[in-house]
Amino acid sequence: MSTLVVHPASRGLEGSVPVPSDKSIGHRALIFAALADGTSRIAGFSRGEDNVSTANCFRALGVGIEDVSKTELKVTGAGLFGLRAPDHDLDCGNSGTTMRLLSGILCAQQFASRLVGDASLSGRPMMRIVGPLRARGGHLDGKPHPKKAGDVTAPLDIRALVNGEFLTELELDSQVASAQVKSAVLLSGLYAHGATYFREPTLSRDHTERMMLAMGVPLQTSGPVVSLDPSGWDGKLAPLDIEVPGDVSAAAFLLVAAQIIPGSKVSIRDVGVNPTRTGLLEISRDMGAGLRVEPQGDRAGEPLANLHAWHEPLRPGRIGGELVPRAIDEIPIACVLAARASGATVITDAEELRVKESDRLATMAGVLRAFGVECEETPDGMRIVGTDRPLTPADVESRGDHRIAMSAAVLALAASGPSKIRDADCIATSFPRFVGTLRALGARVDVE
Repeated sequence: MSTLVVHPASRGLEGSVPVPSDKSIGHRALIFAALADGTSRIAGFSRGEDNVSTANCFRALGVGIEDVSKTELKVTGAGLFGLRAPDHDLDCGNSGTTMRLLSGILCAQQFASRLVGDASLSGRPMMRIVGPLRARGGHLDGKPHPKKAGDVTAPLDIRALVNGEFLTELELDSQVASAQVKSAVLLSGLYAHGATYFREPTLSRDHTERMMLAMGVPLQTSGPVVSLDPSGWDGKLAPLDIEVPGDVSAAAFLLVAAQIIPGSKVSIRDVGVNPTRTGLLEISRDMGAGLRVEPQGDRAGEPLANLHAWHEPLRPGRIGGELVPRAIDEIPIACVLAARASGATVITDAEELRVKESDRLATMAGVLRAFGVECEETPDGMRIVGTDRPLTPADVESRGDHRIAMSAAVLALAASGPSKIRDADCIATSFPRFVGTLRALGARVDVE
C-alpha cells in the first residue's frame, strides 16, 4: 500500500486542469447503455476503479463493451430483457453505486446472481435497498450486519424470479435522501407490473431521472417525488450518445486546495454543475472562499461550467439541512475549509456519512485532530474550530476511503512540515491522477 508524503505549500497553487469525468453519471450511462436497444457511445468515460467495476459486471452479464479509446466506450445494449446469467460472482469492488443499482435490475431477472465487494463495501448496510426490492417481489438475501441488528451486508444473493412471478407496484417513503436507493427502486420499476412512487425527505442527485427521461422512460418528477408508470410503454430504451462531464466531487479537492493556500489561482475545466451536486460550491461561497462559476451550457442534459478558485480569508459556517444531501460526498473536504476558517463551523444532519466507505464523521474527526485542529464529533456531524496558523504535520490513515485520503492530502498543504497519508491506493477509486494533478498545480507530493 502506497503512502503519500505531502510537503507544505511553499507558494500558491496555479494552473488550469481537467478532472476525471463524473463517476455518478458514468455509472448510469453504462447501466442505461447496457439496457438500451442498439449501440451507445460513451465519451469521456472515467477509468476510476468504481466505473470499471460497473463495466466488468455488465460484461459478465453478456453486454458488449468495447474500448474505442482510453476515454471512449462503445456499448452494444442487450435490451431490457436481454441480460444473461453470469458464470461467476459479480465483483463490485469498492463501489456501493454498482452494487445497489445492479440489485434493482438483477432482482427482476429469471436467473440468479451474486454481488460481492471488497472489505469496505462488504461492511456497508444494504437493507435500505434490499427491503424495498423485497417489498415488490424480489428475492434478495445478504449477510447479517455485524453491528446493525436487522440489517444486511454483501455478499448479496439474488434468486431468480420463476415463471409466473413478477415485480409489483411500489410506493415508498424513503427515510433517507439517497440517490442510490432511489435509483435502485426506479431501475426495478422498469420491469414492474405496476407503477413506482418514490418520495425522499429532500431531493438527492437526479442523474438517473435525467437519463431516464432522455431515453424515453415514462417518468414524472416533482421535487423530491418521482413516479414511473410503465403501462403502455414499449419497454425500449433509446441508445445513448453522451460525453460525460467532469466530476464536481473530484473538482472539490482542487477548489479547496486553492481556497486555503495563499496566492493560489486554479481553474478547472468542463465540470458538471447539476444543482443536486453543487452543495460544496454554496458552502464555499457562504464561508467567503474565492470562487467563480463560468457557465458553459449543457452536456448530456447536465449543466456544465468552468470553475475558478483562489484564496480569501475564510469565515466559519453552518452546514446542515437540505444542503447536506447536495454535498454528501464533499463533507470531508468541507471540513478542510472549516479547519482554515477563523471560528467554529458546525455540521449537522450528516449521519449518512457514518455508512460510507468508512465512518467519515469519525475518520475525518481523527484526521483533523492529528493536524492539530480542534474538533468535537456529534452523532450527526461535528463542530470544528478553525485556525489560520500553520497546522501540525501529521501521519494519518485513510481507512481505505478515497475521499478521506484526498481531504487529508489537501489539509497537509497547510501544515508546517511534511505529512504522511497512508493507504493511499484507494484514491484510484475516483481520481487516479490526483497526485499528478496536484503536482501540475505546483504542490510537492512524494509517493512511497
